[in-house]
Amino acid sequence: MDKIALNDLRRHATAHRELLDEAISRVLARGWFILGPELEAFESEFAAYCGAQHAVGVANGTDAIELTLRAFNVGAGCEVVLAANAGMYSATALSAIGALPVFADVADDHMVLTAESVENVLTSRTRAIIVTHLYGRMADMQPLRTLADKTGIALIEDCAQAHGARHKGRRAGAWGDAASFSFYPTKNLGALGDAGMVTCAGAELAQRVRRLRQYGWERKYVAVDGPARNSRLDEMQAAVLRSKLPLLDGWNARRRNIASRYAKVVHPALRHPDVSGEDYVAHLYVVRSPDRDSLRDHLATRGIASEVHYPLLDSQQPVLRGVVAPTSLPVSQKATDTILSLPCYPELEEFEVESVCRALAEWAP
Repeated sequence: MDKIALNDLRRHATAHRELLDEAISRVLARGWFILGPELEAFESEFAAYCGAQHAVGVANGTDAIELTLRAFNVGAGCEVVLAANAGMYSATALSAIGALPVFADVADDHMVLTAESVENVLTSRTRAIIVTHLYGRMADMQPLRTLADKTGIALIEDCAQAHGARHKGRRAGAWGDAASFSFYPTKNLGALGDAGMVTCAGAELAQRVRRLRQYGWERKYVAVDGPARNSRLDEMQAAVLRSKLPLLDGWNARRRNIASRYAKVVHPALRHPDVSGEDYVAHLYVVRSPDRDSLRDHLATRGIASEVHYPLLDSQQPVLRGVVAPTSLPVSQKATDTILSLPCYPELEEFEVESVCRALAEWAP
C-alpha cells in the first residue's frame, strides 16, 4: 500500500491553494513585505482569537520564547522551570540568554507540568516558569496561575502545539503573563515557513517585545533597549496565517475526530492519550507502549509512518552536560522510552484512518 505519512503538507497546501494564492497576491500587489498592514491585522485577529490583549509577531517560536524571557529581564544566573520532555526548544532559548533550566517532572496522565511538580523545584533564583502544552494537550493552568501569582514568578505558556485549545473557557495563550506560539508549517496553524507570536496581557510587555524584535528601536535607527535582535514575522507569512485562522477550529475538530477513533482501539499493550474536551487539539496523537519498537516496525510493514516526539530528554542533551546537574525525572523518562506518534492531521483520508486503526488492532507484540 502507499505510505501513510506522519503529515502531508502538500495535501494541506493543495487543498487551500486558492486561499493561499489570494493572500500572497495581496502582499505582492502592495509591495510591502516587512512590518506592514498584514502583520498588524494578523496580530490583532490572533490576539482576539486567543482572548489576549496583545500579540506581537516574531520570526519563529523559539525567538518568541527568548524575547519573552528578555522582556521579563530573565538573564544570566536566573533559573527557569520547565519540562524536560518537550523537544529542547525552551532550553535553547534559555541558553541564548544565559539563564539556567531547572527541570521538573511531568504528570503521568498528560505528560505536562503541574503546579505541584513546579513548586517542588522553585528556588530564590527562579524568575519564570515555562509550561509547554504538549502534543496539543493543555496543562491544568488554574493551579499554575495561582502559584505564579503567589510567588511573583512570571508564568509563560509554550503554545506551539496547542493553537485553539481551550481550558475552562479560556484559550491557550491567555492564561500566562505571556505566551509563545510557533507557526512552523506542521503546526495546527502553520505558515509557509517559519513564523512565531508572543501574546500577553500587559501593554508595556508587548511594547518591549516589539522593540526587542527589531534591534531595540524606539523609532527607526534609535535603539533604546536590548540585548535585541532582528526577529520579524514578515508580511507574506502574516497574510497566509490570516487566511488560515478562520479555518483553525474546523481543522482542530477533524484532528479530534481522528484521535477519538484511534482511541477506541483496545489493545493490552497500548496506552492511548485522553482525547476528551477542548483542552486537547490533537497536534500529535501519541500512544505509549513498553513494546514501542515492535509497534513501530509493525506499522512500517503496513506503510504507516510514525515518529518519537521526543527521543531524548532535554536534561540529557549533550549540549547541557556540565550546565545542569543530573536530574531524576522518572515519569518523563518512562514516557520518553514508550511514546510513539501516529499520523493525525486534517487531510487524512477515511481509508487511511481506518488503516491505522486496523493496524493497531492487529498488532501482536
